[in-house]
Amino acid sequence: MIERYAREPMNSIWSEESKFKRWLKVEIAVVKAWEKISAIPEGTASEIEKKASFNIDRIKEIEKTTRHDVVAFLQNVKEHLGKEGEYLHFGITSSDTIDTAMALALKQSAEIIIDDIKMVLETLKKRAFEFKDTIMIGRSHGIHGEPITFGFVLALWYEEMSRNLERMQKAKETISYGKISGSMGTFANVPIEVEEVACKLLDLKPAKISSQIIQRDRYAEYMSTLAVMASTIDKIATQIRHYQRTEVREAEEFFHKGQKGSSSMPHKRNPVLSENLCGLARLIRGNALVALENVALWHERDISHSSNERIILPDSNIAIDFMLNRLNNILSNLVVYRENMLKNLNLTNGVIYSQRIMLMLVEKGAEKNRSYEIVQKNAMKSWENNISFKDLVLHDEYIMSILTKDDIDNCFDPGYYVRRIDGIFKRVFD
Repeated sequence: MIERYAREPMNSIWSEESKFKRWLKVEIAVVKAWEKISAIPEGTASEIEKKASFNIDRIKEIEKTTRHDVVAFLQNVKEHLGKEGEYLHFGITSSDTIDTAMALALKQSAEIIIDDIKMVLETLKKRAFEFKDTIMIGRSHGIHGEPITFGFVLALWYEEMSRNLERMQKAKETISYGKISGSMGTFANVPIEVEEVACKLLDLKPAKISSQIIQRDRYAEYMSTLAVMASTIDKIATQIRHYQRTEVREAEEFFHKGQKGSSSMPHKRNPVLSENLCGLARLIRGNALVALENVALWHERDISHSSNERIILPDSNIAIDFMLNRLNNILSNLVVYRENMLKNLNLTNGVIYSQRIMLMLVEKGAEKNRSYEIVQKNAMKSWENNISFKDLVLHDEYIMSILTKDDIDNCFDPGYYVRRIDGIFKRVFD
């Protein structure tokens, strides 16, 4: 199995301690920026950086009085500082700290998610080539269509996940912006240079213009990207669930020794991992809708977005990280039943070759509508009476007046349908 790229766990990024560490990092970056433009005494930033600390319990205690989390945080940090503490949070507003720190969290989360996607892509590519030539039935509306290969299915998933990688890389850029522009975003009490320096120190880009907050279309784009990705995962998981159905049984999740599928039915082997993914995809799509609702705030800001962002941002990032790792586990260990794929290919007595018969009739000079009607009549007879479609074709006077037996044999060759798979793989993987 391909191992997950080593990074800080996603859930630790979204812990309360990490949040306050980011707030402090932003505050110190702002002090450094003030010092760089010679607006405050030299050495102030180093003193704050050396002494600054916080205690979560103490912050919560102070917040009982202040009813303001940032004020409580700042008061607690200043308890560890001397006179230099007067320059902490100088000229800026709470959202300067919160939103710039949030950019750091989202950027770090995006980097983890990007690595997760790359991991899934490696697994999909490996398994696509493993099953490149494994013929199976393709389905539309859930009904048998024409032959494909299982590798073709995996290659399709690979290409879609590649687009998710591109979207996620773009989303990372979109949210990697900070703002240190003051209460209304007009830089009334803080020079533009302070924002530019602070953001550079934090490896963020300064927003060209902001109100009191970073504009929430950025968050909406990020969350919408997670929702699209969750929908891709949902799509893959749903298809695996179908493959695992008893009547189909073309592929199934790996069933571990000692695993139990049901508390009452010992025979059960259920696609529970894939079902988990489908359920979580619904959660992330719902959270994306909330993020879209947050774009329209009153004037320069209100705080109707604040309460839900404390839920949807950590939950969605943690969930998508979990989903991508679970998906990779499912795909890496997916059990594929080639013999059942072949069995299902032949389940419908050859009616899946009807289009090939019709097209060959047209190629030999027959009128298309007439050819369609004749072939459909035989296909329906085969379908309804569970008899060989090929035998019916061989005994149809109209068809046999145009085609030879060799022509018919060629029409029932599944290899015809997958002869260009190599070309498709070249387009996808080169």
